[in-house]
Amino acid sequence: MKTLQTLKMSGKEVLPLIEGGKGISVSSGRSSGAWSKAGGIGTFSGVNADSYDENGKLIPQQYKEKTRTGRHKELIDFSVKGAIDQAKIARDIAGKNAALHVNILWEMGAAETILTQTLEKSNGLIDGVTCGAGMPYKLSEISASFGVYYYPIVSSARAFNALWKRSYKKTSEYLGGVVYEDPWLAGGHNGLSNSENPLEPQAPFPRVLELRKLMNQFKLNNIPIIMAGGVWKLDEWEDWIDNKDLGPICFQFGTRPLLTQESPIPDDWKKRLLTIKPGDVSLHRFSPTGFYSSALRNDFLIELENRSVRQTPYLREQTNEFNEKLEIGPRKRAYYVKHTDKSKILEWIKKGFAKPLTTPDDTLIWVTLKKARQILKDQIDCMGCLSSCLFSNWAQNEKGTTGKKADPRSFCIQKTLQRISHGISSIENELMFAGHSAYRFASDPFYKNGFIPKVKELVDRICKGL
Repeated sequence: MKTLQTLKMSGKEVLPLIEGGKGISVSSGRSSGAWSKAGGIGTFSGVNADSYDENGKLIPQQYKEKTRTGRHKELIDFSVKGAIDQAKIARDIAGKNAALHVNILWEMGAAETILTQTLEKSNGLIDGVTCGAGMPYKLSEISASFGVYYYPIVSSARAFNALWKRSYKKTSEYLGGVVYEDPWLAGGHNGLSNSENPLEPQAPFPRVLELRKLMNQFKLNNIPIIMAGGVWKLDEWEDWIDNKDLGPICFQFGTRPLLTQESPIPDDWKKRLLTIKPGDVSLHRFSPTGFYSSALRNDFLIELENRSVRQTPYLREQTNEFNEKLEIGPRKRAYYVKHTDKSKILEWIKKGFAKPLTTPDDTLIWVTLKKARQILKDQIDCMGCLSSCLFSNWAQNEKGTTGKKADPRSFCIQKTLQRISHGISSIENELMFAGHSAYRFASDPFYKNGFIPKVKELVDRICKGL
């Protein structure tokens, strides 16, 4: 394989290898610091990162305020302190000459406030900010005001064009790179547009080439593009390296750093990664963000799928079409459904799915009483972790609501990601984000007999193209 050449990013000389940031305590200061020390760019997550007390003990993110607005303020405090604590840990490991980035989601609640306060209080520990999940127009302005480089995550040239023309051209000197995150291959939330078919993946090369041609029009020829999603070993991407048409290229690894000794995820998660088979990771649209996302199809996702299958349209008043009356619960609340749906509903009720919950689409989903209580409690406990949430109807606006019904077909993303990352419950019962190449752990000889490398060992192997 071609020898990787270093390049200057975020003011530091680095290998073109980026650790992808993964939120809710999955990309920690320990893992990102080790990646930066190995010569690449480590990226810790600033999305509800873990924080510690004066004795180094983990501070549980428990919310005491009674109102959603009050809990949202607590969440901001948790997030900023966590990001600062992880930045300190990473910098202590990596050293002052390494490049270190923080990753945030633009669609997370109070993203502007959290990013601003994090950069303000980090005292130069952070060299760059990677940001996606939405259109982060103000990313450039905030980062540049602190002399920090910014790295927007996009899934198309069209998205970058909008960002550049509206905002980024004003602070181009701090544009450190552009992350192209493949919407069919990357883990976590994916930037599929309404015109793109989730079942018909497009090859990344033409899309990245289109992005480069656009950037060249803006005289950004020397700004690196970072390929993210589906990157496992570099000998498969050798024709991208030193490619004159593509210009400077870096590679982002999101999935492989999960399986390292420094990775903070629980041991049962690491063991599960070694058993994933092709097709086990799938795109779904249950996320309360409204985006598609890629995750392991485990019991958690299967329950959501089944929840949506047990779904029927309804009306509160009888019509010629909705002519079957159902009286549900102690108060005999009336729902009118279609004749063709009544038999299905009665069968679901016999199986224990006796509680209907209304959706924003004027449908009912049929769940058990236990599941209904859990859904309603999670909705009530919302702390506004997203700028707007389909599941709870929270929105970051003056009214504090989307103005729509909460959608019980979704889930509390903060709760499930906190639980899986801290080993609070079985990984089968929580959302397990993963890239679509995760199945390769099982067949890659590097991980034979359950071997889990140190970050330095992984980076050294990647540099060899393996």
